[in-house]
Amino acid sequence: MELFSVPLLLLVFSFSSFPISTYARGGEQLATRTGFAGYTSNGFFSRHLLDENQLKTKRVEVDGYMTNSELEKAVKEFGRRCHKISKIYSIGKSVNHIPLWVIEIADKAGQEEAEPAFKFVGNVHGDEPVGRELLMLLANWLCDNYKTDPLATLIVKGVHLHILPTMNPDGFSLRQRGNANNIDLNRDFPDQFFPNNDDVDFRQPETKAIMNWLKERHFTASASLHGGALVANYPWDGSPNRRKQYYACPDDKTFQYIASVYSSSHYNMSQSEEFDGGITNGALWYPIYGGMQDWNYIHRGCFELTLEISDNKWPNADELPILWEYNKMSMLNLVASLVRTGVHGRIMSSRSGRPLPASVMIKEINYTVRAGSLFGDYHRVLAPDDSYEVVATMPGYRSKSTRILLGGDAMTVDFVLDPEEDQHRQLSSICKCDCENEDKLEMMEYLLGSHLEFSFLCLSMLGVILLLVFFLWKRKMTSRQIIRVRT
Repeated sequence: MELFSVPLLLLVFSFSSFPISTYARGGEQLATRTGFAGYTSNGFFSRHLLDENQLKTKRVEVDGYMTNSELEKAVKEFGRRCHKISKIYSIGKSVNHIPLWVIEIADKAGQEEAEPAFKFVGNVHGDEPVGRELLMLLANWLCDNYKTDPLATLIVKGVHLHILPTMNPDGFSLRQRGNANNIDLNRDFPDQFFPNNDDVDFRQPETKAIMNWLKERHFTASASLHGGALVANYPWDGSPNRRKQYYACPDDKTFQYIASVYSSSHYNMSQSEEFDGGITNGALWYPIYGGMQDWNYIHRGCFELTLEISDNKWPNADELPILWEYNKMSMLNLVASLVRTGVHGRIMSSRSGRPLPASVMIKEINYTVRAGSLFGDYHRVLAPDDSYEVVATMPGYRSKSTRILLGGDAMTVDFVLDPEEDQHRQLSSICKCDCENEDKLEMMEYLLGSHLEFSFLCLSMLGVILLLVFFLWKRKMTSRQIIRVRT
């Protein structure tokens, strides 16, 4: 018995020496040993089934956590109770055909507005259920405090908030990290460095649901909730050489800022001894590939964070009220930051006055966001207290730019873009140097320039008046002829 206990003790000690945090997103140590993060024996990335022996969590007492059916009832009940500021819809189904319900919260839920949109996604990993509970608490808090709490009112009136409590209901039921097919959903998205995840036929239904969701709706920013560590993680999550290193995305400064918004509002996340300020670059922590966070930023213009909100992946349910209090202000401030900071505006055509689905970029930041097609509205997340040159571009129109000094508050910058046609070149081709009179040239520029539509309207009205005068004159002449004939 003594001979057996010594190696067993050493084995337990060796596993306890792994940092708890590295298990949260997949872990570099575990990844290289089991391959579950997507590494093959030759070092190349590919999609793998999870290792049952290593990754399936032991059965945990779940008293106090909602089952999937209870969660569905809670979502629908919320929709009935808060129908004035919410809409319930599904983005698809899991492998086992469980609907993926979403709660939209806004003063005009279900309608398009010129406002930024934010999404929360919980329970990406089946054995990390804290997010699904906290997101329902968040929804109910907003419902209860709208019009009485300034922060709740700001969010409901200024943001369209979408909450997906569980992305992986099957994994939750099975008490395992992956879905019903035992696939890690946070390794199932297309990756910028390794193209192995580009085969749509192998993609999981939960992953497809998220990707189709973002084709239909444009989100300015988002966050997914995980467990197993206490840190706000930001892009990039991987590096091209698969090394553990700081690998910054174009908006690195902005991501550091929004990650700090969450961390600094948390009860103790910013006091982390492992992560400076409670935030980390994903590739520096440990690289992963096929993650949802980077895909959001690259393909959908959505600034996403991966939030590790509990040191314990599946804590006892009696800890949920404490975890809610620790994370509540962080969640609220993160959503509110969309309207409190950054640069916002609309882009219109000078010719038609209609909104333009133009692109907006910041000079010296290699990243573009798109304006909405219905209102031409754009919402650019930026770190405050800096100077930026904002550029609006649209095919067929001349680009415009302006430099702003962004302080601690949000700034509104609208653009009116002119068509590309060179008006002076058109004038010179019409005049052919015969326009010696500068007054005539100026008048033509006026008529053919930005006042073209107004001038056309005036000419049309003049034509109608002349036609009416001619008609009256003609009628008068006809009546005279009739009188002459009678006499």
